[in-house]
Amino acid sequence: MQKLSKITGTAVAVPRSDIDTDQIIPAAWLKRVERTGFADALFEAWRKDPGFPLNQPGADQARVLVAGPNFGCGSSREHAVWALQDFGFQAVVAPGFADIFRGNAISAGLVPAQVTAAAADQLADALAADPAAQVVVDVAERTVSIASARIAVPFELADFAQWRLLEGLDDIGLTLRHEQEISSFETQRAPWLPVVMPTAAN
Repeated sequence: MQKLSKITGTAVAVPRSDIDTDQIIPAAWLKRVERTGFADALFEAWRKDPGFPLNQPGADQARVLVAGPNFGCGSSREHAVWALQDFGFQAVVAPGFADIFRGNAISAGLVPAQVTAAAADQLADALAADPAAQVVVDVAERTVSIASARIAVPFELADFAQWRLLEGLDDIGLTLRHEQEISSFETQRAPWLPVVMPTAAN
């Protein structure tokens, strides 16, 4: 996954509490195994309302989603993260995240920036006043800012999660950091243990 140090762009505010994974992406879409093609699924039911924030002009160019507390609750769905990313979001700013969603987001390279409830309201109000405002999510500094509204607030992100996002390391990337040690270990395995034979392509 790509390294994420600073995300700059417009934002969309959906200031609702307890947005669960079924609302983020309905179960009917979970039959797909690809990680792309989910943009149309994002908030599918809510987007039937012409007034929904994601239906407004310019929303498809937004890079940041500002939401209410307990974002991503409900069942574990990596597809929820994929749908947000496929739409174009690189960060979600909210007063709280469900633990499983937070883990899935970090593993896929979506920044879960946890701010205070007051800060989330402040950001949502600024976006309501100026939907074209530029928002900066600085992963290195752990801040969210809107310069035009003179807003700069800190967000919570565990050190290990921050490091993974800055280095662009998904679960496979974390494993490959130990490729040399793994290869060395494999040369010392007993010959009677099962092995994966190389294919012609390798």
